[in-house]
Amino acid sequence: MSNDIFVITEHMDEKFSDVSFEMVGKAKELASALGGQAVAVALGSGLSANGFASDSTIYVDGANLAQFNPEAYGKVIEALVKEKSPRLVMFGWTATGMDLAAWLSARLGKPCAAYVKNIGADLTMTCQIYGGKMSADVSPDGDMAIAAVLAGSFPVEAGQGSTAATQIESPVALDGLKIKFVEAIKPAAGDVDITAQTKLVSIGRGIGSKDNVELAEELAKKLGATVSSSRPVVDAGWMPRTRQVGKSGLKVKPKLYLMLGISGAPEHLEGMKGAELIIAINTDKKAPIFNVAHYGSTADLFEVAEAMLELL
Repeated sequence: MSNDIFVITEHMDEKFSDVSFEMVGKAKELASALGGQAVAVALGSGLSANGFASDSTIYVDGANLAQFNPEAYGKVIEALVKEKSPRLVMFGWTATGMDLAAWLSARLGKPCAAYVKNIGADLTMTCQIYGGKMSADVSPDGDMAIAAVLAGSFPVEAGQGSTAATQIESPVALDGLKIKFVEAIKPAAGDVDITAQTKLVSIGRGIGSKDNVELAEELAKKLGATVSSSRPVVDAGWMPRTRQVGKSGLKVKPKLYLMLGISGAPEHLEGMKGAELIIAINTDKKAPIFNVAHYGSTADLFEVAEAMLELL
């Protein structure tokens, strides 16, 4: 058993996700404290994996790894982990990580912590629970642990670098897979590209009903902004999916992000944490959004919106 920290990176359209770099940066810090190495692990086909600040990078290249396939990826990662015996294996708590982290835990019989937002030098992990309203510190038993890390938990820049990747072939045969990649379906273009907007007024479940969306649109117009939303609003049919911000929507980095009735679940924070100015309005004083907002109000969002309209 080594004291190395493995980071299972993820990518789409040949671009690595921010959470991959975030985890590599944290892995370097942990590996230094434990006397091991931070090892970035990338799977793909014809991919360049030389952009990490890891101590080393392992790139597994194979035709069956060109697109994410949980069965193929799981088999390769399991084989690598068994061979290298790292102290900690880090996944992003993303669609990919949800597929793989618990599966690897069950296969190896090793503990797995999800919704991880911090990891101490002794590998004590701080995890969000109840939608981010509470935190729990957990210490995994044994000689190996798995952490599924929330995006936005660590700085992206700390994991960016130029470590040259060592390319290897798959350590296991990937013939006869029961799961195969068929098609990637991307959302259709909307009337407005919210990723290109400098100001967004984003509405959540607290807006109450579709009839109240008009108030947000009026406020946005006065501010020279565009209306976006959280997933519950889209699921309810009040806004098109092209306006959804978050892990299952779009990532935005506006200069102003004004939130009306959004609690701040980790999935939403993943899509807007890079905004320059975050203002949150939510009557729930314990809403997790107030942990990241620069300014906030617990007043009624309709009263705040009407007052802003009057001032504008």
